Amino acid sequence: MRPATRTFLAAVLVVLVGLLALGALPSYLGAGDPYYLEATPVAEADGPAYELNATEGGVAERRFQYFLSAVESSDGRSEAYRRGSYGLKEEFTHSPFDELATFREFAPPDAVDGDAVLVRYNDTRYRVTVVHP
Repeated sequence: MRPATRTFLAAVLVVLVGLLALGALPSYLGAGDPYYLEATPVAEADGPAYELNATEGGVAERRFQYFLSAVESSDGRSEAYRRGSYGLKEEFTHSPFDELATFREFAPPDAVDGDAVLVRYNDTRYRVTVVHP
């Protein structure tokens, strides 16, 4: 094998291993301050809100993991999410920003309150927003 071909194949292999590492280990790419998805129960249960149905065979648990962890936690916050350096982590991971964007996109217009979205889950309405301490 010619040296130029060997060098090219080694470079391709290094790039493939690097991309695999970025996809397999995205939690190690986080940097900076943490962000949390915060779900605060709203007093009135009636009114417009994004309807989250959690009985769809585990789909909600995978798609809205930050929201569900916020609802189940004692302080109403999800586990911490740290943005990645140079925007690399966001390409490979699911974030609370993705969940909030989904709520915002599919919620009725009256359910969007500034940076927050009203979400109904298990007959309780929550005001959901991403917070940065």
